[in-house]
This record gives sequence, structure tokens and C-alpha cells, in this order.
Amino acid sequence: MASTPSNHDAAGTLWSLIKGLRVAMMTTIHEDGTLRSRPMATLSHAGFDDATLWFFTRAHSTKTHEVAAHRQVNLAYADPGDQTYVSVSGIAELETDRERIKSLWREPLATWFPKGVDDPEIALIRVKVESAEYWDAPSSLMVHAYGYARAKLTGEPPKPGDHGTVAFR
Repeated sequence: MASTPSNHDAAGTLWSLIKGLRVAMMTTIHEDGTLRSRPMATLSHAGFDDATLWFFTRAHSTKTHEVAAHRQVNLAYADPGDQTYVSVSGIAELETDRERIKSLWREPLATWFPKGVDDPEIALIRVKVESAEYWDAPSSLMVHAYGYARAKLTGEPPKPGDHGTVAFR
């Protein structure tokens, strides 16, 4: 059975995993009710002190219209090579504050925003995290070999590794 860390410990683990994963699949609700997902780079340098994640976007895009209509989003992070997975539920909001945009800007973002930080189409999506769940399993070949052998001998599956949930509401 997975351990149940304290909410504070789980939050620390959550932020360290997200910082290492960087790209999330952001799922929003389209106007026709379908779910839509797209990759979004998490601004890990923005910090996680207030349970908020930040993403650069274009001010006028399908996802910003979806966020305006249905603020509930999910962020899914995965690194199958390291057996690390994170699912985040939160409330999204478009932010166009120029000072905030400038403070979060990093030059590699010019790849997507070639006009730079003063591009009038640049905006941010702020996701206030409500809850999250993570799985961080050992990924080495020896661990998997041991887990396989144990499962065959005992009929029980291997221990899944670190698993936790955290609520921010």
C-alpha cells in the first residue's frame, strides 16, 4: 500500500516532480462539451508558493476562449522513462498584466513569441491548483526484474513506489 504523506510533504514532492517534468497536457472543455488537450510548458521559475502554475499563451486562441467559458482544467504530466506521473486539477484564468508577463519572460520563449515580451498577443494562463495526485515509481531495470520475480513467486504485484494526493482548497 502506498504511504500517505502529510499534505505539506506531498506538496513538496508534487512541486519537485512538476519542476522536473516541465511540459503538461492542459485539458480544457470546448464549447461543444468535448475535452481538448494540448502541450503547455510550465514556467517552473515562477515558483509554487501559492499553489499556482503559470503558462504563456496567445491572448486570442481556442484555449483562452475555453478557459474563459469553463475555468476548470486538468494538467497531466508524465515521464514514462522515470515512471513519474502527475495529475493536477485547478481553476484557470487568463492574465494580461504586462508587469507579470515581463517578470516571467525568458528569452527562449521568443521561439513562440518572436515579437518579444511586448507582443500584444502574449498572455498568461494562471492555474490555481485545487488538488493533485502523483505517482513516482522506481524505474531501474533491477527494480522491475525484482518486481516481476516477486509477482510470479507470491502472486502479489510489486510495490508501486511513492504515491500521494494533495489538496489546496
